[in-house]
Amino acid sequence: MRLLIISQYFWPETFIINELAHLLKDRQVEVTVLTGKPNYPGGKIFDGYNAWGVEREDFGGVEVVRLPIAPRGANSRLRLAVNYASFVIAASVLGPFLLRGRAFDAVFVYGTSPLIKALAGIGLARLKKAPLLVWVQDLWPESLSATGYVNNRPLLALVGLLARIIYRCADVVLIQSPAFRERVADYCKRPEKIVYYPNLYLAPQAAEPSASAVLLAERLRGRFSVVFAGNIGVAQDPEVIIEAARRLQSDPDISLVLVGSGSRDKWVAERAAQLGLENLVLAGRFAPTDMEHIYAAASALLVILAPHPVFALTVPSKIQAYLAAGRPIVGALDGEAARTIAEAEAGICVAAGHPDELAEAIRKLRAMSPSEREAMGVRGRNYFLQHFEPDKLANDLIAHLRRAIKSKENAT
Repeated sequence: MRLLIISQYFWPETFIINELAHLLKDRQVEVTVLTGKPNYPGGKIFDGYNAWGVEREDFGGVEVVRLPIAPRGANSRLRLAVNYASFVIAASVLGPFLLRGRAFDAVFVYGTSPLIKALAGIGLARLKKAPLLVWVQDLWPESLSATGYVNNRPLLALVGLLARIIYRCADVVLIQSPAFRERVADYCKRPEKIVYYPNLYLAPQAAEPSASAVLLAERLRGRFSVVFAGNIGVAQDPEVIIEAARRLQSDPDISLVLVGSGSRDKWVAERAAQLGLENLVLAGRFAPTDMEHIYAAASALLVILAPHPVFALTVPSKIQAYLAAGRPIVGALDGEAARTIAEAEAGICVAAGHPDELAEAIRKLRAMSPSEREAMGVRGRNYFLQHFEPDKLANDLIAHLRRAIKSKENAT
């Protein structure tokens, strides 16, 4: 099978599509990835790359074709919009030329924001006479308004129209959360083509963690450390993190540790300094190969989403990573993600937007015996293996691809 993956983000940026590409390659799928120049999340093109021009790389047997892209910058809505548009235009205009004469059995779009990248997939799938599969990670246009990036009604209506075109042109729409189904079905003429396909997590393999990760792990083990990992942005409701830390100042043995970066990390640092929150630590970004070591040293793992109906429908990819780590989870979020944690019996969840309840949940975890917390982690790990085991999910995707290919052949 020859598969073309379209993804604005790819290695060395840290996204699950990297691991999925390798899992498919290991199953005798010939994978080509059409992507941009890496610049997420910092907004600057990574060292060794140039924003302009076309580059080709080999990623462990996966062919990578990199398109020119305008870097997203830092905290600039205009530059972010230009970044999104530049990839769609480059993929739509240069993609057919760069892939001329190449046959593909299927085209697969990794549908993180912006979903509009799938517009390029429509053209390439038709050019290659191949089925188009879109893996929806974020609901558009709903996510735009939920994060506050776009509030202009005519613009949201335009994005909604583009989403409708994408969903109707796709042969298969894969959704990362079962709760997406109703919203996506509103845009599809054939809701039966919507298939639940959850996020997967495959722990990167490394001989040993970095020295900085070892130092952080030692620091974590010295206290009851609650670790948040990943993007620190609007959707993660950093105000709740700050307020929960304020309420936990009377508990000197508890610390909140943020591992990652994002559009709101500077605000969090400044606010924590203003309030003198010594129990809130911004550890910065770490390599994916360090995260298993950091997770193992944490007393609990923290997940937060802002209180919004759209966020209640999603399951952040960190949920799978946390479950796989076998550590107890504490969350301040609603809907599908909270249901997943509760069903796994892997931790404690409170309603989104309630720092008082979050602080009490953390205290409740701390008050448990080590064996009780360990049992939570074991249940989470078992749930991960039952529902999100990466080899099974890779095989499931191949089955979805084959069915789409066969259906396309029968239709023609």
